[in-house]
Amino acid sequence: MEKLRWGLIGCGDISKKRIAPALKTLEQCELLAVARANHALAESFAKEFGANRWYKSWQDLIADEEIDAVYIATPVYLHAEQTIAAAKAGKHVLCEKPMALDAKDCESMIETCKKNNVILGVAYYRHFYPVIKRAKEIILSGEIGEPTVVEIQAFEWYDRKPGEPRYWLLEKEKSGGGPMMDFGCHRIEVLQHLFGNVKEMQSQLFNVHFKREVEDTAYVSLLFENHTHAIIRVTHAAYEAQDTLDIFGTKGSIHIPVLNGGTMIVKTEKSERTEHHPPHQNVHQPLIEDFTNAVLENRNPAVDGLIGRDVTLILDNIYK
Repeated sequence: MEKLRWGLIGCGDISKKRIAPALKTLEQCELLAVARANHALAESFAKEFGANRWYKSWQDLIADEEIDAVYIATPVYLHAEQTIAAAKAGKHVLCEKPMALDAKDCESMIETCKKNNVILGVAYYRHFYPVIKRAKEIILSGEIGEPTVVEIQAFEWYDRKPGEPRYWLLEKEKSGGGPMMDFGCHRIEVLQHLFGNVKEMQSQLFNVHFKREVEDTAYVSLLFENHTHAIIRVTHAAYEAQDTLDIFGTKGSIHIPVLNGGTMIVKTEKSERTEHHPPHQNVHQPLIEDFTNAVLENRNPAVDGLIGRDVTLILDNIYK
């Protein structure tokens, strides 16, 4: 197989800005087909990105025998059903985050993909940020000593009304939760990538401003097996956006003022320096490239179903 032939299920904002451009740009990928309930919009999306097939039904897309892999870019409540159906049809699956509404669904997805000998990946693209790779190198080098305290703040004003795009994120049956489910999950994955398994946790969910089905603000406190203690705070209800990661160790610290920006300040008793490790212009592209190569090389992707499940296990504990 020289190229991986893709089908894209879901043609929303992220698909248009990041996923389809990556599939069109990468030499080892071919975007063959898209699926969207609105057939006219599916057709225009397909023509814009060079796909020669468009389907109104995602079931019809996964029945297409020429498609090797599918990217599932739909609301969370559809992930398990669509992944399982695609796997049974022999398609490799790269699924948007969070992986599913609960860990039980994640297990079903993993088991079905394994049974049908297809590869499963989850779209935690921050795993591939150069600044995260560099932070991990510094931690492992011992330059900042033992990491003891970590703080993450992710604030994003979000106030959609019924009928507006992406309002489903505020409907609990479709999204599973509010900002902790939506973008807190990314930060959970980053922390597990840096510090390993979680030993203990505590959390709280709040509605400090909005009256809605899901929380508008939350925090989770995580104690890792290596004794690092981390706190993630998220909100939809703050005017000022925040995207911070601060790691404090016994001999120094790492400060990333904007995780999506890639600038890092490293402080030790001997020196202070600033490094710059910006992400790819299309933050989804390294993720899709790794998954594609994993299929072509018959190996596990860097972010597989087990990682997706482990994040969802923490989310289960937060919401239940």
